Amino acid sequence: MAVVENGMKITHASTLNNVSVLTDLAHTEREATVALIVHLAEFDSRGLYAGLGFQSTWAYCMEVLRLSEDATCNRIEAARMVRKYPIVLDMLETGTLSPTTARLLAKRLTDENHEALLAEASGKSKRQVEELLARHFPESDVRASVRRVSGSGAGPVAAQEPPAPAPALAESQSRMDSGSPSRASSSPTASAPALSAAPRPVVRSLAPERYEIRFTASAETCEKLRLAQDLLGHAVPSGDLAQVFDRALDVLVQELVKRKFAVTERPRPNRGQSDDSRNIPADVKRTVFVKDRGSCAFVSPSGRRCGSRRFLEFHHVEPYGAGGKPTAHNIQLRCGVHNRYEAELFYGPGKRCEGGDQVREAEAVYRCAVEFTRPGTGERSRAYESTA
Repeated sequence: MAVVENGMKITHASTLNNVSVLTDLAHTEREATVALIVHLAEFDSRGLYAGLGFQSTWAYCMEVLRLSEDATCNRIEAARMVRKYPIVLDMLETGTLSPTTARLLAKRLTDENHEALLAEASGKSKRQVEELLARHFPESDVRASVRRVSGSGAGPVAAQEPPAPAPALAESQSRMDSGSPSRASSSPTASAPALSAAPRPVVRSLAPERYEIRFTASAETCEKLRLAQDLLGHAVPSGDLAQVFDRALDVLVQELVKRKFAVTERPRPNRGQSDDSRNIPADVKRTVFVKDRGSCAFVSPSGRRCGSRRFLEFHHVEPYGAGGKPTAHNIQLRCGVHNRYEAELFYGPGKRCEGGDQVREAEAVYRCAVEFTRPGTGERSRAYESTA
């Protein structure tokens, strides 16, 4: 992979020793993207694609510039916004607005509201902008439904699908092609790939505190859903899917938190354990879960906390191999990535194995390190070097 560092082209990044180069590369990429958007705005407004044998800017971007469908849609929408609202260009240059969030805002901006909406969207992620738009332009709830759809696998599957799904890529393409001199005849459908029959999972803001959730499920899942609706007939006579899923998730989350972090309304007293036990008592798990707010407590040197709630593990601040005890003071939550990262910081890279071997090897490395730091014979030093 070729990258440019300090104006020089290099063929690999194995020499990376200063991560600030990534910031420089991201800035360079953003500058190139903004320059492309500015030129696309001129190219599109003058209809230069027609003289090159294309029906639209969209077709030219796909076939000649080799942009992806999403990249093409985002950049064309951003280009047209730049011509109408020049402030968008400044936001794209500083990174407070991306082509993706610009595309989300495009259909809602007007001469009257564009300054306020752009200011509110500044620096926000795609999901945050979607929620912002849902607050300002709330949509009605989608009708809950379960229907059979054709799948590419072993047969039909059940899916919850709203009557008005999110706009497809082909519709975005059609919307972008409208209004140009030579777009009236036809759209460049030959350049667009066929859409998948099964819709991708969707979580979309409709209004404040209201979301559309759409996914494809198996026949077994559909049958479980119908059974749950029947069993909840007295509590939820309408069989409303949102209420059924909410109740099901309450039970699931409660069970998972109990299993993973021993959180329960009736905790049992601690029966005690040996001082050298690696087991983390249930009361410690509960305390750590509350203390770390159920998320990774790793904090970088710059002060950024990870905060991930996925793949959580219990981490010994003072490693177990170094005599760390499984106490509430010494145990914290870490995601899998940061738990491994801190273990390698302590034991060194390449010292981790799977299962029990990991613990035994880590302890062996620690013992060798302790021996190496003590006054001793040359054999100890050579033993440590061979282990390291």
